[in-house]
Amino acid sequence: MFKKFVCSVAFLVVAVFSQISVAAGSSTDANSALKIKFGALLGLQVSAVKQSPLKDIVEVITDQGLFYASKDGNYLFHGKLFGLKKGVVNLTENSLSSIRLEGMKKFADDNMIIFPAKDEKHVITVFTDITCGYCKKLHNQMKDYNAKGITVRYLAYPRSGIKDALGQPTQNFKNMRSVWCSDDPKKAMDKAFKGNTVAYRICDKKVADEFNFGRQVGVNGTPAIVLENGMMLPGYRDPASMLQVLESIN
Repeated sequence: MFKKFVCSVAFLVVAVFSQISVAAGSSTDANSALKIKFGALLGLQVSAVKQSPLKDIVEVITDQGLFYASKDGNYLFHGKLFGLKKGVVNLTENSLSSIRLEGMKKFADDNMIIFPAKDEKHVITVFTDITCGYCKKLHNQMKDYNAKGITVRYLAYPRSGIKDALGQPTQNFKNMRSVWCSDDPKKAMDKAFKGNTVAYRICDKKVADEFNFGRQVGVNGTPAIVLENGMMLPGYRDPASMLQVLESIN
């Protein structure tokens, strides 16, 4: 009886998607169909569907990152797309760069912890975690970054995630939120990276949203450094190397 029920549901799902494919005559309808299909089959929350550089292939921007798909929704793949017309160009990173720059606007300064350079020449945005050793190393050199004219903006990326297997907030997330919600987040950040406990706080800072945004734009470890052009460097860079990279892209 159970097998018959499962088969019936599977048949119904296939039938529904077939109807969607047939009905999707316009580009808008087709994009909506892809969102429904990938959400139902894969659990992906699709925020946008855009034409890729390849004919009949679209970029699918999801909560789990950037994917590519055939326009009919029958094929989905994940990886980097390179252009070879003018040397080797990472087209996937170019697309993600635009998404990062646009996405960071919603956090603005109110949801970032910012260590400004007095003589600012460059700005980097760092996805950080107070339990990360290389994040601590970067933070301990903050004066050196600032002295070189580099302003550092922090976005939260608790590596343990937002919720545990039981659906409860992870301790990592709660500790990060406490830093962001402190009366003086910069002092709280200094304290946390020294291994000291920060007073428990809850507020409406978008810590969870920052983590989810990081997953969307390719963060899979910390620190992850977003440059002024939206390109992202995984891992730690010392102040001198960071300045060299920043000056090379201008």
